[in-house]
Amino acid sequence: MAKRVLVVEDEPNITEAISFILSRAGWTVHTHADGATALDKLRRHPPDVVILDVMLPGRSGLDILSDIRADPGLGRLPVMMLTARGQDRDRDLALSLGASRYMTKPFANEEVLESVRALAGE
Repeated sequence: MAKRVLVVEDEPNITEAISFILSRAGWTVHTHADGATALDKLRRHPPDVVILDVMLPGRSGLDILSDIRADPGLGRLPVMMLTARGQDRDRDLALSLGASRYMTKPFANEEVLESVRALAGE
C-alpha cells in the first residue's frame, strides 16, 4: 500500500511540484492550503509524513507544529518544515518545536524525495 504524505502549502506551484515528485515515486499525496484548518485535516486523515510550510494563511506552520506535538494521536508524526526563511534562528525555532526536518525553498527535487523517504523509514 502506498504511503501517504500531506503537503500543507499555500503556493500552488510548490504544491504541484512536490505532488509530482512524490506521486511519481509511488506516494499518495494529499494537499491542503489553509493553516486555520490544517490540524483538522491531519486529525481526520493522519498521513505517514507531513510537509508543512511555515508561512500559511490563517495560522502559522510553527503553531500547527506545536499542536501536532501536543496531540497524543499525532505527536510522533514526522513533520518536515518547508520555508523560504533560511536563517539559523528560524531553523532552530522549528527544530526546538519538534520539526523532524527543515528544508528551505528553493529545494532540489531529489532532496525532497530523499527526506520524505527517510522520515517514513524507507
